[in-house]
Amino acid sequence: MALSNTQYNSIMRLYEQRQTKNRHARDERLHFVYTHVNGYRTLDESVATLSVSQGRKMLNGDANALAVLREKLRQVTRDKRRLLEDAGFPADYLEPLYDCPDCRDTGYRNGEKCHCFRQAEISLLYQQSNLKDIVQKENFDTLSLEFFEGAQLETFRATVKKCRDFAVSFPATHRSLFLYGTVGTGKTFLSNCIAREALEAGHSVIYFSAAVLFDTLSRNTYDYKAQETLEALYQDLYNCDLLVIDDLGTEQSTPFILSHLFTCLNERINRKKSLIVSTNLSLPELKDRYQDRIFSRITSNFEFCKLTGPDIRMCKKRLANNRK
Repeated sequence: MALSNTQYNSIMRLYEQRQTKNRHARDERLHFVYTHVNGYRTLDESVATLSVSQGRKMLNGDANALAVLREKLRQVTRDKRRLLEDAGFPADYLEPLYDCPDCRDTGYRNGEKCHCFRQAEISLLYQQSNLKDIVQKENFDTLSLEFFEGAQLETFRATVKKCRDFAVSFPATHRSLFLYGTVGTGKTFLSNCIAREALEAGHSVIYFSAAVLFDTLSRNTYDYKAQETLEALYQDLYNCDLLVIDDLGTEQSTPFILSHLFTCLNERINRKKSLIVSTNLSLPELKDRYQDRIFSRITSNFEFCKLTGPDIRMCKKRLANNRK
């Protein structure tokens, strides 16, 4: 989907706000150092004096003036770094600050949209701004094992370990993960844990419940005015770093949906792009519901994690009621 001018401008305003925020933060650090590190301000201000002095020499024909200036500036930089370190600060304490060092909070790298811009674009286009809110609550740091015990606890621990490993390795290994099992056993939670790690590592993530994904595709497919939007949606689904399809099996089973599910899986597999799919269906139910070619793609290209145990949502609800 293409951004409207209003949407594009709203993203660029975010970058302007980041730049302003980080400039202020850096200015505050500099003021603190000037106040508390003896000699730093004098060294900092000597740069301008040196530049003017050597500039005059260059204008007067001194062939060595530029080389001397460079060496003196290198020495000033070394002295400033030493003063910072002696005062207990990191050597790079006064370097410019960026939310995204890759694009330096401009949104672009080498004339192309940065990964941080792409994720901002994805969040805006697919109304996923709440995804970042969700993953602040549902992540590996907030994950709890309190509702599992015995063999189920060990199985869940092993699944969590596999999910942690996937979150780190999927960009390089092109792995895909299939989470299945009974209702409320943590499949969506673990998907969100991985999504949080991927987002924080700067990867683009698109999250859809299966029902919403295929409803969105259906609406745009049958609207002749939305063909450009549909093509852009396909490209995002096929090319984002990580696509999460939650609750597979809750969508209607129609030839249209089966065809688009196969195409989505096939395109991402061929392009070596990772997926996470979660479902409450058992493997026999999955095979019965979907065509053999879909089942074959899943079983051949996904790592499987079966989750069993109590319905965590119901356990939390009972616990909350008992505390009232």
